[in-house]
Amino acid sequence: MEAKWLVLLTMAIMLALANGQESVKPLVKIVKGKKLCDKGWECKGWSQYCCNKTISDYFQTYQFENLFAKRNTPVAHAVGFWDYHSFITAAAQYQPHGFGTTGGKLQSMKEVAAFLGHVGSKTSCGYGVATGGPLAWGLCYNKEMSPSKLYCDDYYKYNYPCTPGVSYHGRGALPIYWNYNYGETGEALKVDLLNHPEYIENNATLAFQAAIWRWMTPVKKHQPSAHDVFVGNWKPTKNDTLAKRVPGFGSTMNVLYGDQVCGQGDSESMNNIISHYLHYLDLMGVGREEAGPHDVLTCEEQEPFSVSPSSVTSS
Repeated sequence: MEAKWLVLLTMAIMLALANGQESVKPLVKIVKGKKLCDKGWECKGWSQYCCNKTISDYFQTYQFENLFAKRNTPVAHAVGFWDYHSFITAAAQYQPHGFGTTGGKLQSMKEVAAFLGHVGSKTSCGYGVATGGPLAWGLCYNKEMSPSKLYCDDYYKYNYPCTPGVSYHGRGALPIYWNYNYGETGEALKVDLLNHPEYIENNATLAFQAAIWRWMTPVKKHQPSAHDVFVGNWKPTKNDTLAKRVPGFGSTMNVLYGDQVCGQGDSESMNNIISHYLHYLDLMGVGREEAGPHDVLTCEEQEPFSVSPSSVTSS
């Protein structure tokens, strides 16, 4: 059912874009004093967010190509896999919930740049002297090339038991690792990723869908999502303020990676993600000056939302 839905949605999107119908006039209704809209294939389902500009209104194929300019060069590792249609098809499910549709055009463009900044950093094969510079090589990978282990954690054997012979190494736009993450993501997307994690590396729309779901969904209960901390839906508590956690791009890294990236000072891994975000803001015509002050942009002094599990039962 899920696969059939994706095929039908992809066909509708390709037809709409081919006919130059990126901007669809929304249907509007008022419910309990609130204006709700339905904007067709890209923002469907009577949402306040669908009254705003949708992603294809301000982010088009040529901009996607600019951001990921080297992804299809012969030395890349996922040639022909990632494309604009796959991203828009995946995003269509989440735009009614505010992904790329929260606030005005500027805020929406910044969120898309922020999300794709994470994606570009995590899938890059760029390095210092790479052709086009190190930031031009996002979406070079769709999977971990030489996994050193199976990423099976037996602690979760009752909820997300590992399938014999299956490897849960990194795959996707925001790479998924470990059996429990594949299990949780699969449950959310209604796809059997626990038994078939390879679906992620075989379907670019599903790979983007999994990444956007992660962006929009809190990693743990009582924590915000990366989306919420970026667009300002999250209001820090007194404890958050003491931990130097503030709304903005820096906290998206904290939500997604915790102590792997944040609270470690001026680290290379953190700066690589930030550099991709700033570069994409420039390429999209927003400008890096819109990224905000240093304490909003980084998480170098933030206490992590979560600490990496140190399981002795993993393989």
